[in-house]
Amino acid sequence: MRAKAVTATLRRMRRALVLLLAFAAAFVGAPAALGAGASITAVDVPVKAERTIAAGELRTRFTLVGIHWRGPGAVSFRTRSVGGRWSPWRPAAPEREDAPDPGSVEARARPGWRVGSPWWVGPSDRIETRTAGRVVRVRAYLVWSPVVDVPFRVPAATRSPAIVPRLSWGANESIRRAPPTYAPRLRFAIVNHTAGRNDYTQAEAPAIVKAIELYHVQGNGWNDIGYNFLVDRFGTIYEGRYGGITRTVVGAHALGFNTGSTGIAVLGTYTNAAPPPAAQDALAKLLAWRLDLAHVDPLSMLTAVSGGSERYASGVPVTLRAVSGHRDTGLTECPGDALYGRLGAIAAEAYKIGGPKIFDPRLDVSRTGPVRFHARLSSALPWHVSISDADGVAVADGSGTGATVDWTWNGSAPRATYRWSISAATARPATGAMHAGTGVATSPLAVQGLAATPSAVSPNGDGQADVSLLTFTLTAPATVSVDVYDATEKDVLPVLSEQRLLAGSQSVTVDPSSLADGSYTIVVDAVGDDGSDVESVVPLTVSRVLGLVTATPSVFSPNGDGRLDRLTVGFELMAPANVQVRILRNDRWVATPFAASLQAGPQHFVWDGARSAGTLRDGSYEAAVDATGELGTTTSAVPFAVDTVPPRLRIGSMRPLAISVSEPATLKVMLDGVSTRRDVKHAGTIRIPGAGRVKRVRAVAWDEAGNVSRAVVGRSRASP
Repeated sequence: MRAKAVTATLRRMRRALVLLLAFAAAFVGAPAALGAGASITAVDVPVKAERTIAAGELRTRFTLVGIHWRGPGAVSFRTRSVGGRWSPWRPAAPEREDAPDPGSVEARARPGWRVGSPWWVGPSDRIETRTAGRVVRVRAYLVWSPVVDVPFRVPAATRSPAIVPRLSWGANESIRRAPPTYAPRLRFAIVNHTAGRNDYTQAEAPAIVKAIELYHVQGNGWNDIGYNFLVDRFGTIYEGRYGGITRTVVGAHALGFNTGSTGIAVLGTYTNAAPPPAAQDALAKLLAWRLDLAHVDPLSMLTAVSGGSERYASGVPVTLRAVSGHRDTGLTECPGDALYGRLGAIAAEAYKIGGPKIFDPRLDVSRTGPVRFHARLSSALPWHVSISDADGVAVADGSGTGATVDWTWNGSAPRATYRWSISAATARPATGAMHAGTGVATSPLAVQGLAATPSAVSPNGDGQADVSLLTFTLTAPATVSVDVYDATEKDVLPVLSEQRLLAGSQSVTVDPSSLADGSYTIVVDAVGDDGSDVESVVPLTVSRVLGLVTATPSVFSPNGDGRLDRLTVGFELMAPANVQVRILRNDRWVATPFAASLQAGPQHFVWDGARSAGTLRDGSYEAAVDATGELGTTTSAVPFAVDTVPPRLRIGSMRPLAISVSEPATLKVMLDGVSTRRDVKHAGTIRIPGAGRVKRVRAVAWDEAGNVSRAVVGRSRASP
C-alpha cells in the first residue's frame, strides 16, 4: 500500500493541472475598458483531474497571481502571456511567512488555507498548476491591475525621502476591512522582497503595488496591504499600509514580529540578482528617515519577543539587528541572498544619512523624585535637556558635550505631568511626557558635587585626556560663570560667561589646549534669582608629560596557545616620569603589572595576563597609564578585551546547509573538499548559499583573539 501511495504521489507531481482562462472578443476589442480599474477573481482549480475551461467561460485576464491551497503539500504554477508564451514554473509560496501576527483578527480570515505569495506576471490569459505531496484543494486568485498614468505626488514632510502616497498609486480605501492598529513604539525594520518578475517597467510598478493590495485584502482576507512601505527597482518609495507613514502601524509583513517593526518590501525577487543601486539607495534613505523618527540606531542590536512564527515559538526572545531581513524572524529565504547580503552595508549607509542623530532616549523616573535622562548621539556634540510644564513654562534644563547624554533632574517641582526634550545641534529632537516631581520647594542656591574629570589633563591633541569635563549640581536656577585661574589668580581661560542655568545637574567642557603646563584652579560662580552669590572651586593640572597610549591587540587571549597571548601597552614620555600601568575592569583596579622610573621617549610594556590573583577572566578592560612628574600625575586609559574561549560550531542542517556560530568569527567551510570562507558578524545561524547537494562538510572557525574552534563534520544522508 505504501509503494502505491508513493507511485500515486509521483504521478500527481507529474500531472499538470491546466486552467485555461480565456477572455471574450469584446474585451480584446476594448483595451481602454480593461484599464478602467483593478479587479480580482477567485477560481477553484481541480486537483485530481485535468480540466480545461473553455474560452469565454471566464471573461477575465490577469497581471498578478496568488495561490491558496489546503494540505501540507506544495503547489507550483506557470502562466501564459497574452502573446502566447509560457513562463517557467514558479513555487506558489517561496516567502510563506508574510502574514499577520497570530491571534490578531486578520490572521483568522482564511483558516486552514496555506497562502501563496503575490506574483506579478504581466498581462496573461492562462495558468497551469501542479502539486507535490498531499494537496486537497487549490484556489487561484487572479488580479487584473492595469497600467495607468499615476500622478507621483509626494508629501511635504521635511527631512523625509519622496514617498508616493496611497492616493497617488490608486489604493482602494473602500476595501479596507478594519482601522489600523498601532504599536507603542518602533524598534526595528524588516526588509522583504515581494517575489515575482524583476523586469517590470517603471510604469508597471504602481500597478504591482495596487495588485498586491487587492490580493492581500480580497484574496488573503487581511485588513490592508501587508507592508508599511514598498520600493521599486527604480528607487521609487510607496506608502503601504494605511495609518500614517510617521506612526507605528502594525503590518502583516513578518509573522510573529509585526508589532514594533516597520515592514519594507522591495518589488521583485532577489535570490540571485541584487536590487539595482537606485533601489538600494532609496531603501537606505527610507530606513535613515523612518528609524530616525523613532531614534533607532540602524547599526544597533535588540531583543524582540516572538509573537509566534514557524521559526520561533511565542514568547521566545530573539536577538535581531535594527535592520533585519525577513529570514531573521521566519523560515524563509526572504529577502533573497543577494539583498540579504547587502543589508549591513545599507544599514551603515542609513546611519550616515541625515547628519547628527539622537539614539535610544530613555528616562529613569525615581519614586523619590529625581529623573535621569539617557541617550546616545551619533557623534560627540553639545546636547541639551529641557523640561516644561503643561503651559510650556521651563521648569529645569541641563546641558553637556559628548556622545552620551546622562543628566539627572532633581525633581524639585509639584507632582504633575511634564514635557521633556533632548536636543543636540541639528539632530531630530527626542521628546515625550512624564509624570514626576517631588512636590517639595527648591532648596537655597548652592553649587554641589563640583568635580573635574580628569583633574590632570594632557592637551597634546592625541584624543586622550585632552579636555576635562566639569560637573556640578545647582540646587536652584542661577546665572553661572566658569573661569580658569593660574597661580597668580589671573583669569587665563573664560569657559562660560553669565549663562542662565536651571536647577539640576550640569556639565561643562574645559579645553585647556591654550594653557601652558602648570597648576590651575577652576572657579564656578553662581548668582541666584534672589541675588545670592555662591562660589565653588576645583584644581586642574595641565601636564603634557604623557603622550598617546595604545594597547595592542585590542583583543588578546592569554591561554598559552601561542596565538595573541600577549598585550603590548605603548606610550611616549615627553619628560622623565615615574610610570605605573594599572588594569581596570568596570573602574575597579584588578592588577598592576608594571611600575618603573623611565626617561623621556617612546616606551612599551608586554604583558602575558598573569597576576597574583590568577589569570584575567574573559571580558572588557582598560589599561591605565599613570605618569607622575613635577606637576603631579597624568593618566590615560585605553580599552582592550580578554577572550580565551574558542567559538562553538554546530551544523543545524545539510539541505540547506546551515551552521550555528556562537560568536563573531571567521568561518572556514570545506564542501566536498572545496574551501570557502565567511566573515560572521554576529552570533547565530549562517546559511551557506550555493552548497547544493554536498556529501561531506567540515567547518572550523576562529575569533578575533585567535581562538580556534573544534572542527565539526556533517555528512549527507544520501552519502555512503
